[in-house]
Amino acid sequence: MLSREDSRRLAQMERQLRRDDPEFCARMEGGQPELPDRHKRVPLSIIFTAVVIWIAAIVLAVVGWWIAAAVAALLATVMVTALIYRARRTRTS
Repeated sequence: MLSREDSRRLAQMERQLRRDDPEFCARMEGGQPELPDRHKRVPLSIIFTAVVIWIAAIVLAVVGWWIAAAVAALLATVMVTALIYRARRTRTS
């Protein structure tokens, strides 16, 4: 706990810093910086959805609905391909 004199002195130093370097103060008030894209995790919900669609495609194929099975498998493959493309693109930037 700071004494009144220390609190007053600290407030005075903060005001002086705000006058001298407002850009630094703006960066400090912004909070924690956001992680770069390459450190973001792959959305697991999209992977889970693709797996469910692939399972549905297998079930549709077993039932005999070949066109619906092909469409579902294609959709799941496109989803996973888009995730892989996004992950590689953010890794190189």
